[in-house]
Amino acid sequence: MRKLVHLSDLHFGRVDYGVVEPLIATVNEMKPDVVAVSGDLTQRARSHQFVEARKFLDALPEPQIIVPGNHDVPLYNFVARFTQPLTKYRRHITDDLEPFYADDEVAILGINTARSLTTKYGRINERQIEAIRQRMCSFRDEMTKIIVTHHPFDLPEGHDPKELVGRAELAMQALASCGADVLLAGHLHMGHTGQTAARYKIEGHSALVISAGTATSTRSRGETNSFNLIRVNHPYIKVERFSWQPEAARFAPSLSESFEHTKDGWKHLSDEVAAGITFAEETDGLQPHIPSENPQG
Repeated sequence: MRKLVHLSDLHFGRVDYGVVEPLIATVNEMKPDVVAVSGDLTQRARSHQFVEARKFLDALPEPQIIVPGNHDVPLYNFVARFTQPLTKYRRHITDDLEPFYADDEVAILGINTARSLTTKYGRINERQIEAIRQRMCSFRDEMTKIIVTHHPFDLPEGHDPKELVGRAELAMQALASCGADVLLAGHLHMGHTGQTAARYKIEGHSALVISAGTATSTRSRGETNSFNLIRVNHPYIKVERFSWQPEAARFAPSLSESFEHTKDGWKHLSDEVAAGITFAEETDGLQPHIPSENPQG
């Protein structure tokens, strides 16, 4: 069994510092096997924002799979945007734009979808698709294979299809051929879990798309700050959303969904069925964390 914490859209430079320390404490208390961060670590890709983001990441457990988002590319510095779009990200966060982790139960690959030519939308290219094949196809089917991007491969109902990662259709074919069918993303500032079968007609394949809300930003877009805890016990996955509760000054479970991987893709399980499945130790008993008088930043 494995536990993954999935954070996204930190947006240092426009952060609610009241949630930062409780978030760090909660994630550390969970003792995840991996922490995945799906982009937008900064608000405007400025050096001091990356420094803050780096300090935050250093306070979290390792290993970490981190990918940039569109906000991690300079917006107003046009020379840097088109000649050195991720120089500060590489300097302060990681020089690895295809971070990878694997053990005997999970394989996790991060893919950079941020591009200089667009201020908001993202794209995946043929070289990256080939990297997915090279990394993922060699692992056995019993492994849970996870892809982390900033821009999502699928969307909740009512969202503009432009928000989808570019060349998603081509990439989905590669993902299906390698059995990579858990897709973590951010960008929308909205917690959401869905399946790709309706959008992508690939026989025998339906990937599980897990989007995280913004963990720390004030740019909430109508949702409270949140993050995901993902428990993996192949062929089962449990996705728990932890949302900020201001009155208690803590992140607490707000939604739980469980799925079983079948020959036709992921099957949503009822609460009654999910209750009988063994996952890693539960965290419902997490204690409230009271911020210090001098929160980070």
